[in-house]
Amino acid sequence: MNRWTLACLAAALACSAPLFPAHAQIGTRAYAPENLTQLSSSDRTRVISQEYAEQSNGRRIPDDQLRFYLAQVNSGWSFSRIKQDIATSLRGGGSGGSSGNGGNWGGGGQNGGSIRCESQNNRERVCTTGWRNARLVRQISGTACVEGRTWGTRNGAVWVNGGCRGEFAEARGSSGGNWGGGWGGANNNYSVTCSSNDKRRSSCAWEARRGRPVLIEQLSGSACRENQTWGYSNGSLWVSNGCRARFGVR
Repeated sequence: MNRWTLACLAAALACSAPLFPAHAQIGTRAYAPENLTQLSSSDRTRVISQEYAEQSNGRRIPDDQLRFYLAQVNSGWSFSRIKQDIATSLRGGGSGGSSGNGGNWGGGGQNGGSIRCESQNNRERVCTTGWRNARLVRQISGTACVEGRTWGTRNGAVWVNGGCRGEFAEARGSSGGNWGGGWGGANNNYSVTCSSNDKRRSSCAWEARRGRPVLIEQLSGSACRENQTWGYSNGSLWVSNGCRARFGVR
């Protein structure tokens, strides 16, 4: 092989070299098992973050949304479900403006007719629901979601601000009270405040005849998430990891 031929081959390889990293990157993104528990925690974070970036044209996934997905992996969510939830979130969330409809990542119907509404960069978001009243089902953000302060209902919509991100559902019944109805009789005034001091697990007395407790108001800066930092088992209400909240009955 003469020098001229070698020079041509070298030039051709040099020109085509940038294609290989791009091809490898696409291949890396394409593979992820449906069961993400097969991956290490760092790889789960990488895969979910990369999927969000791909769907959002390079945007970084919010920290609490990432933490939420990582928690759902442990509860059985598949990678396909996370991808679909990201797509729904980006359709509803827009570009993170200060107000307007949308902002509900996860969409309605996932948890029996609930929606997720999120305040990005502490700005107010308004998520249309068509409900007269709403109740907080689960707080997702590290920032406290407190009715009347960082979330509320008006004109058939849920509003959030101050960094509150949560799942909301319709509160049926007459208006009034923290939950806009759905409470009755002596249960209406029954509530228990339970606190996790120094992030230690704490149990609080709860009258079993009242039924299962629900979160009424988070009082701590640490997030109160059902089955993660608070729960009810064996007739006992418990909190952990700094959660402090007031609980009542539906």
